[in-house]
Amino acid sequence: MKLKGVIQKGVGKGAFFTSLDWVVAQFQNAMGFAPYPGTVNVRIAEEDLSRLADFFSKKDFAIVPTDPRFCAGSFKKVKINGIAGAAVFPSEEVRVHGKDVIEIICGCHIKDTLGLKDGDPVLITDFHDPSYPF
Repeated sequence: MKLKGVIQKGVGKGAFFTSLDWVVAQFQNAMGFAPYPGTVNVRIAEEDLSRLADFFSKKDFAIVPTDPRFCAGSFKKVKINGIAGAAVFPSEEVRVHGKDVIEIICGCHIKDTLGLKDGDPVLITDFHDPSYPF
């Protein structure tokens, strides 16, 4: 399965969370690489919104805080334009985007790596789907 979307400017809070030692360690353990400090935000195309819940119905791992001031988050391994990453689903009480915006953590600055800017189209695929090997 695949979802189309466009890059959207974020609120600038992802870099803080993706730089926490316990987040880095747990993410690296699950994904095999350390997260780049920050997330890339993708607004899912309207024609794919009806498939969003199905696409993300199964999560691959969770990151559990070592500090009670933070909440856990669940993750689904994905590829964005062929680059491995993980879509993050924080607890509802700390979610800053609408349901149509997905935050993805990668091992690189995805916009720089792919030469993307806000408003550019992207394709999100299931990490495990052999139909989309790129």
